[in-house]
Amino acid sequence: MHLTWLDSNSWLIEIAGKRILLDPWLVDTLTFINLDWLFKGTKLKERPIPENIDLILLSQGLEDHAHPPTLKQLNRQIPVVASLSAAKVVQNLGYTSVTALNPGETFTFQDNLEIKATNGLFAGPNARENGYLLKDLQSGLSLYYDPHGTHDPQIQQAAPVDVVITPLIDLNLPLVGSIIKGTNKALEVAKWLKPQVMLPTAAGGDVTFEGLIDKFLTTVGTVEEFRASLAQNNLSTKVIEPVPGDRIQLKL
Repeated sequence: MHLTWLDSNSWLIEIAGKRILLDPWLVDTLTFINLDWLFKGTKLKERPIPENIDLILLSQGLEDHAHPPTLKQLNRQIPVVASLSAAKVVQNLGYTSVTALNPGETFTFQDNLEIKATNGLFAGPNARENGYLLKDLQSGLSLYYDPHGTHDPQIQQAAPVDVVITPLIDLNLPLVGSIIKGTNKALEVAKWLKPQVMLPTAAGGDVTFEGLIDKFLTTVGTVEEFRASLAQNNLSTKVIEPVPGDRIQLKL
């Protein structure tokens, strides 16, 4: 298995002989409904669009996961697996092969990669965004991804999982609370899934943020504190801090 972090929530996952582009933001700025004054993310270095992508995997329909300028640059013939809201985004952009998954549903891609949607971020009454469990059906290698730390207890049924990508720190807004849940939630999922490796997502990278929301955001916790929490709980999970653009080979 190889992983390449492409800043923010964006990853290139190489598993089961497939190259999967996850929640890509690779070009242009990141805003929500074009409100730069509210929130704006800018890349210090635009990432080249990876070649030979077999599948696009989208966990949410919001711009920081289904980024329209990036999706417009990608080949519309690439198959997409997505949450219901993200599926609508790519369908409106003209993608021709879109599989929408509700939490709990499973899709097998090209006979050897199983993709199971898990309950992710609450998106309104009777609506959830997705986390994902990926499994190489030949080697048995597995990976779990959730970009907000909203972990469904039912994922314990998949244990053990080899690799977990999830926030390891909290990101808080006044009056709202944690919009990204790391620290305690990441420790909880480590206890559930007993991963060999965990990698942080959703924060940092070669990006800058500005706008009203950014002024009020506060962080709680560090990766080093999380490592200490793992040790205190007798968990042997290794934490890898990825460098944006570097391809990591995981020997599992």
